[in-house]
Amino acid sequence: MNSPRLPCPQRRALLLALGGSVLLPGCGSLGWIGLGRDKDPRPPTELAKTPPQAVRVRTLWTTRIGKGQDGRTLSLRPAVAGNRVYAADHGGTVVALDAADGRLIWERDKWRLPFSGGPDVAGEQLAVGASNGEVLLLSTRDGSQRWRAQLGSEVLSVPRISGDLVVVHTIDDTVYGLDLGDGSERWRFGYQAPILTLRGSSTPAVGPDGIIVGVSNGRLVYLDTEHGAPIWEATISPPSGRTELERIADIDTDPVVVGDQVFVASFNGDLAAVDIDSGTVLWRRELSAHAGLAATADALYVTDSDDRLWAADPIDGAGRWRQDDLRYRRLTAPVVVGNALAVGDLEGYVHWVSARDGRLLGRERLGKAAVASTPVVAGQTLYVQLENGTIAAVRATDAGAGPEAAPAAAPAAESSSSDGVSSDRASSGGPASAGQG
Repeated sequence: MNSPRLPCPQRRALLLALGGSVLLPGCGSLGWIGLGRDKDPRPPTELAKTPPQAVRVRTLWTTRIGKGQDGRTLSLRPAVAGNRVYAADHGGTVVALDAADGRLIWERDKWRLPFSGGPDVAGEQLAVGASNGEVLLLSTRDGSQRWRAQLGSEVLSVPRISGDLVVVHTIDDTVYGLDLGDGSERWRFGYQAPILTLRGSSTPAVGPDGIIVGVSNGRLVYLDTEHGAPIWEATISPPSGRTELERIADIDTDPVVVGDQVFVASFNGDLAAVDIDSGTVLWRRELSAHAGLAATADALYVTDSDDRLWAADPIDGAGRWRQDDLRYRRLTAPVVVGNALAVGDLEGYVHWVSARDGRLLGRERLGKAAVASTPVVAGQTLYVQLENGTIAAVRATDAGAGPEAAPAAAPAAESSSSDGVSSDRASSGGPASAGQG
């Protein structure tokens, strides 16, 4: 595997732990570790002056909460439940908004906590995590506090409400199971984080019998919800290379469960499918990703580490198309909206892409700040959070053909994997040889 080529967003996202955690600063000040002070050799791709017009895009409403992310890499994203949108900002504000028009229903900011992950909503409960390691459970009715728990490290993933638990993955690769009733710790499961990791954590996904979490040593873990014990562990991308930088194999993408499979991608590693019952890796494709992926029964869609969008076959990972026109624009993970995909970028644009062939269909700018996290879909509406605290609802109509008609490329040659299972590797550095969108 080639050594990682780190564009500006990924370099800024690195977390160095040498006798203590040190967050590497912006791209212009990384020369001291050999990443250079020169002009970024791969600047964001410029957008066409005339936007694609295959879909009609309109902003339904925008509002702004607090001060946003304060320049930090966080996991704050909207949560939609019923006719409400819930959101938090790094300054300690949590709000409930009317999903139809953005009207403020309630706002709470008494905690003054540096919120950094969430919220997640289930029933009448809302969970949000903070940079100081605290987790709050609030009432969705009025934002009142139900409990507050102190964990051992920063929360840079979305706390996941699952049954009678709140499951939290902290940046030091510890997974906590907190009692939904009172916030007491029921169990914890931890991994030793590598010396050098990306700044981020995989958000736990709910499986039929437990919780699935990606950790920073390239492994996917399925935990029993009763005791937090591993049901299975699967190596997605074993660390390789001579330096710690080359050996980064973090799984910061959120695992996606579809039927009896879970799909996941790692940085400087692979896109893979895992059997959820046995933990067997069904296939791998070489693809470095940290923003995330979306999956349906018919297709996988991935944002890779160079901000290219890929579509792949969920059966074997064979590539269908690749979209290069948004490279280095610090894209979010894609989301499926009807027959199209949507991604946000560093300049506040949301782009619509054909799920069938990767064509750009349209775009809408929601503000000058970057889109902070993966947009959230409810029906045909996208709810988007920008880094400056702007929350927006946006919708597109007439969105092209569906993913079910996408042609499949011929699979690449097989090679043996470290787990002794079938491993498909593509020489082009993606799911398979695929034409540009």
